[in-house]
Amino acid sequence: MDKLEVFYNQLIIKGGYALVLEGIWVTIVLAVCGLLIGIIIGTLLAILLTKDEKSAFERVLVFIGRLYVGFFRGTPIVVQLLFIYFVILPLFGLAGSSALLVAVVIFGLNSGAYVSEIIRGGILSVDSGQNEAARALGLNSKQSMRFVVFPQALKNALPNLGNEFITLLKETSVANYVTVHDLTYAFKTIGSASYEYMIPYFFLAVCYLVLVILASFIVKKYEGKLRRSDKR
Repeated sequence: MDKLEVFYNQLIIKGGYALVLEGIWVTIVLAVCGLLIGIIIGTLLAILLTKDEKSAFERVLVFIGRLYVGFFRGTPIVVQLLFIYFVILPLFGLAGSSALLVAVVIFGLNSGAYVSEIIRGGILSVDSGQNEAARALGLNSKQSMRFVVFPQALKNALPNLGNEFITLLKETSVANYVTVHDLTYAFKTIGSASYEYMIPYFFLAVCYLVLVILASFIVKKYEGKLRRSDKR
């Protein structure tokens, strides 16, 4: 049998397509959940970093936050995944934890480090006069951030958040290092069943390319809506 026929047998006849469908779902879940966690962490950290007056406790949090950002932005995500899963978790008696759950948390922590800079940039891009006007109307600093500055900052940051999602979508390919049944795991399993990897890895690349193209299309459509709303 030629390579394509071997791949067809593994994918269709022997049910490998079920692994692929599961892998697509897991890949999307990892990227979406990772980004949502990242947005929560990144937003809180960005607001803290841009706050003018900080208490002693907040200054300690800022220091910890900078260490966190430095670690997750300064090391490869595959190293973070392996280090936390195989080194940190066993130290706390958590060896054997759900690989998918651990991967979601790690992708979220990684994304949070990048999102914090995205949101921070969005906050700084809002004209300082907006904040001053809000304060003149009687709003305190928290109310000004919540009702005036942050909504505009989030709108400014949305295109970059879309790009962060696309980046996460591609980075999920390393999740199989800790036995997560993602898209890469699916095609690797199909290839290992026949010891033929060329065709499976080709289609793996095609699948990621299609997912990224679809995500890019959605992001660009949303950016277009934002631009049109700004012109009104």
